[in-house]
Amino acid sequence: MKGLPGRQMRGIPAGARLDCIDNTGAKVVQVVSVPKYHGASRRYPSAAVGDLLVVTVKKGTPETRKQLMRAVIVRQRRPFRRPEGTMIQFEDNAVVMVTETGETKGTDIKGPVAREAAERWPRIAATASVIV
Repeated sequence: MKGLPGRQMRGIPAGARLDCIDNTGAKVVQVVSVPKYHGASRRYPSAAVGDLLVVTVKKGTPETRKQLMRAVIVRQRRPFRRPEGTMIQFEDNAVVMVTETGETKGTDIKGPVAREAAERWPRIAATASVIV
């Protein structure tokens, strides 16, 4: 995994509910924690596009519900700046379920995926249909 240039605007705090846009059976997930997040005292852990999360499935198939899983943020509503200076903002907050090693659990991704997430996670880039 490559690091991202610059500083990402972290738009997804712990406790946020996100849409799952792959075909794993999960529909809505909630952020439990952000691994490798080093913040200040009493500050909510937050994440940005391309970050790995630990989530729990709130809506979905009975096999996937109430389990802790890993996911990667592929879209966020909070505007963020790219190194060339353009501001990017999506309509919703969305994640894709992944394994511990970064392999996608689903075989299909619905909707666009941010370029930052695709560069950092090659399996997401291979599965995505549209990269913005």
